[in-house]
Amino acid sequence: MKRFSIGDEFFNIIEVKIRRMRPIVLPKSFQDSTMGPFNTFSMATIALMDKDGCSGEAPIFGSYVNILESCILPILLNSERSSYHSLSNSLYWAIRNEGFRGPASALLGQVDMALHDLAAVRNKVPLHRYLNAERDWVHVYGSGGGTNYSMPELEKEILSFLDQGIRTIKIKVGKNNGRNIKEDIERILFVKKLIGNDVSLAVDANQVWDVATALSFSHEIADLQIAWFEEPVHSAAIHQIRELCSSCRIPVSYGESERSGKVFPTLVNAGVKHFQAIPGYLPNIKEWMEVAKLATQNGLHFTSGGFCHYSCEFVAATELQYHTEYLAPIHSSIEAFLHTKPELSKGKFFLSDTPGFTARIDWERVRDRNYLEFEKVWNKGHYRQYLPAVAL
Repeated sequence: MKRFSIGDEFFNIIEVKIRRMRPIVLPKSFQDSTMGPFNTFSMATIALMDKDGCSGEAPIFGSYVNILESCILPILLNSERSSYHSLSNSLYWAIRNEGFRGPASALLGQVDMALHDLAAVRNKVPLHRYLNAERDWVHVYGSGGGTNYSMPELEKEILSFLDQGIRTIKIKVGKNNGRNIKEDIERILFVKKLIGNDVSLAVDANQVWDVATALSFSHEIADLQIAWFEEPVHSAAIHQIRELCSSCRIPVSYGESERSGKVFPTLVNAGVKHFQAIPGYLPNIKEWMEVAKLATQNGLHFTSGGFCHYSCEFVAATELQYHTEYLAPIHSSIEAFLHTKPELSKGKFFLSDTPGFTARIDWERVRDRNYLEFEKVWNKGHYRQYLPAVAL
């Protein structure tokens, strides 16, 4: 089988397009410990077209247009057959003064996803195969269990996951900003009874507690065989994470909030046992892959969230046992607007053999149903011979 490397690619981007859907009303509002309720969900993409008419498209945070215009587009639209390494290096250092641990870094990662999609389309192969994956599927874990759910609503969602063959489920804890631990434990016991011993259960606190409270909670559920305890304390408080990990009997997970792969060795040293890096949150796919490799080298578990219909392509190119997160209450809402998508069956996402991403938004359907909220196109004429100003 042919081996691919994006390092062999050259790019001449002539057009960049941002499109954003207007918010879709969710059938049921969704809340966690520190955010929500989420009543709507929207999605935006960035599309890169090269001089040969091939296009690569990936999800993007729609609020990043100002950084895109000031830092990224001047380089992309003056690429003139740039090698991938040259182009990505220029893009990386163009955001230096925006910082490597914030939105600009994530924007780079989303552009890099689009470049990978474009490369796979040009080579007429599915993206996961372009990444040299040896399989066309990836394990899925079901995510939901909002803190605002009633017990019947929670039961309905859990049974839906089980019906789809999902063998790992994650629910939210930290109800009422972490002040109702008793009810959190009741919900965990309720779900454990529903799923039995053959399905794994993880819990996500979304950073709501201090170390003492998180440890107290973990001791209450330590005998329930919880798969992982996600973000119990603030993600930036490495000293607190280290203190928590030293005494917690449940594997602790972090990584969703990071925007640089360079942070993850510090998380290893702090005792984190489960990484959750997200493609499109780190500045490029190479860094994301290095985090997955770091997890493997240290015997850690690894899962990935974000836009699951897209991130699953990258997870398929990692270890067999790694999972992608299907945040059903939110991500299921976009599926009516996808022309193609990974198929969820028997606890796995099955990927297509079409070139590039399996997931494709049907923008004609979006437009026909009056859901197109924003569209903007930039071409070489906007940035002819322009490069970002250098800060002195």
